[in-house]
Amino acid sequence: MRILVTGGAGFIGSEFVRQLLGADPTARITVLDKLTYSGVEANLAPVADHPGYAFVQGDICDVDAVDRVMAGHDVVVHFAAESHVDRSIEGAGPFVLTNVVGTQVLLDAARKHGVARFVHVSTDEVYGSISEGSWTETWPLAPNSPYSASKAGSDLLALAYHRTHGMDVVVTRCSNNYGHYQFPEKVIPLFTTNLLDGKKVPLYGEGGNIRDWLHVSDHCRGIELAMRKGRAGEVYNIGGGTELTNKELTGLLLEAAGADWDMVERVADRKGHDLRYSLDISKISEELGYAPQVRFEDGLAATIAWYRENRAWWEPLKARTGLTG
Repeated sequence: MRILVTGGAGFIGSEFVRQLLGADPTARITVLDKLTYSGVEANLAPVADHPGYAFVQGDICDVDAVDRVMAGHDVVVHFAAESHVDRSIEGAGPFVLTNVVGTQVLLDAARKHGVARFVHVSTDEVYGSISEGSWTETWPLAPNSPYSASKAGSDLLALAYHRTHGMDVVVTRCSNNYGHYQFPEKVIPLFTTNLLDGKKVPLYGEGGNIRDWLHVSDHCRGIELAMRKGRAGEVYNIGGGTELTNKELTGLLLEAAGADWDMVERVADRKGHDLRYSLDISKISEELGYAPQVRFEDGLAATIAWYRENRAWWEPLKARTGLTG
């Protein structure tokens, strides 16, 4: 089986590639990545010498480039996306272009070349916000940010290609990921690296927003299950089972760094900030046998240790993008 992984130099995509190639010496994976600010080819260094690994730098919106790389592949696992909510509030254009148009280009190429399965990786943010209970896969989509709206559009487009053209499409929706190699604009690596440098961390509002945390390795195990055993035309939620307020998470990060609350800078709340996310994962658990394996306490400790030991990875990224808060 030849697998094309889009966005494979990013945080989650590179973990997926490392997991599959690390476990199977016969695996064959091509990574297609534009290497934008958050795509780091060094994330794939651990598997660069694998005989089944190939890397192609390219844009998923480039019809000709996608057509060339798609030929000969059996499965597409589509991670490539603009994914930072704050950036989407500043400017929605790149999110619509990459997340919606890029997905359409990939779907058309996959259909043309007879790809056997198309796995579209999405987010719980497409559901909006939920005050109590948890979302099932049939919950109506109600995105509240330009980012989540663009992902909802790409979800619906992928499922439409299944219904209209009979393509074998599977959609996965995950909760908040954390782990090693996460670009330091997201909350856990940003707070961790700031605290390591003795800098304050920015907490939105009162810190009451609630997120479910999922270790990236568990997420990628769920995606692999969906890729291998998921039913065509279905959506599968992948969650971690640890809900924390942003204030609670901040407290854990402060404690790990030996810092006090005077290192927290309160900042104005994000526009349209969703209060709570919560996924019901019973479908993927019952159908595919998924269960998160990484305890949040263990995963967070390992993640903090990784950033402490890998300054050479994150310091240039923060300097290049001006990430100081």
